[in-house]
Amino acid sequence: MITGETCFFLMNCCFHLALMSQKHSKPNVSHSQVSEMVKRLFGLTALKIHSLPSYDDQNFYVAPMEGGEYVLKIMNSADSKNPALIEVQTYAMNFLHKNGLPTQTALSATSGQLMSLEEIDCGYGCQKYLVRLLAYLPGILISKVPLTPQLLFEVGKTAARMDNILQKMEHPHLSVMEREKFIWSLSNVILLEEYINILDGDPLQEVVNSVLHQYKTCVIPKRSSFRKCINHGDLNDLNVLVQPRESDGYRISGILDFGDMNSGYYIHELAITIMYMTTEHPQPIEVGGPVLAGWESVLPLNEAERECLFVLVLSRFCQSLVVARYTVTLHPENADYLMTTSRKGIPILQQLWELGKEHVEQVWFQSAAEFSDRM
Repeated sequence: MITGETCFFLMNCCFHLALMSQKHSKPNVSHSQVSEMVKRLFGLTALKIHSLPSYDDQNFYVAPMEGGEYVLKIMNSADSKNPALIEVQTYAMNFLHKNGLPTQTALSATSGQLMSLEEIDCGYGCQKYLVRLLAYLPGILISKVPLTPQLLFEVGKTAARMDNILQKMEHPHLSVMEREKFIWSLSNVILLEEYINILDGDPLQEVVNSVLHQYKTCVIPKRSSFRKCINHGDLNDLNVLVQPRESDGYRISGILDFGDMNSGYYIHELAITIMYMTTEHPQPIEVGGPVLAGWESVLPLNEAERECLFVLVLSRFCQSLVVARYTVTLHPENADYLMTTSRKGIPILQQLWELGKEHVEQVWFQSAAEFSDRM
């Protein structure tokens, strides 16, 4: 007979086993190893190499003697065990690029392949990592420029266009997008309950528990009315590049990082986009209206989607907070980067939660309607 104590013990064992496996999945490759891989796989001689930020992979800017600018992306060993998933992500980037969106494209290796599985010892035994060389997109992070209503409108419009295009994509391995236990999917918010003890003693635990309750009682019963699509899933302030317009303001010049792609719903992409844009705005509650207006200029929400938007935005805040806290226990040396969004998001989550669903929705939907009327 399995008792409650036994279940608790087994759950903790699984938690710590997962911790150990994830702790050693992120690559730790040196610049000399990058130079060697670029030469051997792509026939290019690297003149400049420097590290770029990444959550659980490793990215390097590479400028070769032969010309051009690239990003060498080394996937973590866990995701590298699923090459079909990375193949679909790479295909999606190329598909979006062909359909007019500013995404990276992959450079073929001398073998003719778009990715290579490399066995590397990063300090804890040899593991296999998928390696790709992607085009480097010019621009500056959207987090570095003022988020004007017009730019937020363009972000919302671009997010909707992206999901519409992805929904038309065909690929023999498209089923790998059904990532049932993927912690970052807004379909899997309930998985946070397994990690909620990371907030023990933190007043935020009450907020997270409240949001999880609203998710179970408000979102799950209405999910059957959501429209399905493939989500980018991580349109955050570090994954959107912009460049100055000739007149004034900025235009979107790059969409990065397709590692969180998953089969989801259109409303998920909108909620994720609103959440991340609030973290870079001096008045977070003012973000939702312009983003929503941009989104609905392409894809108006249905009643169920409108009803659940607020809870889904808060749910993404909770995912960011809980997963970041947990991941810092695996990679304390990368705490500053891992906690970037979470640290900025904590006061915003508290503010929106305290203002409440009715008030926040009124601000968002009224602002969206007024913005659309001015267009």
